[in-house]
Amino acid sequence: VQLQASGGGLVQAGGSLRLSCAASGSISGIGTTGWYRQAPGKQRELVARMTSGGSTNYADSVKGRFTISRDNAKNTVYLQMNSLKPDDTAVYYCNADVWTSGWLRNYWGQGTQVTVSS
Repeated sequence: VQLQASGGGLVQAGGSLRLSCAASGSISGIGTTGWYRQAPGKQRELVARMTSGGSTNYADSVKGRFTISRDNAKNTVYLQMNSLKPDDTAVYYCNADVWTSGWLRNYWGQGTQVTVSS
């Protein structure tokens, strides 16, 4: 199983980006999915998470600006980021619990850089 993240880039403050994370491989189902980020010199932190049932939670710093969603048919999770701020600059990683070969395993994507200029 692999998670492929994409959609990062350079954007001006106030702009928007949409991140995607596609899961591929031997997948029977996907449980909780999430987006995390890590800025230089800082620890990785949770940005947003969605359970298989659709419940979501967000970091306080992104509430009202970011939206996590998923397309189960495509095994893809998205992060819509609006009103971006320079403090949102980080490498963004997707994470997912995946049912594969009868086991529930946790996987990380490779990360995608988001840079917000002031």
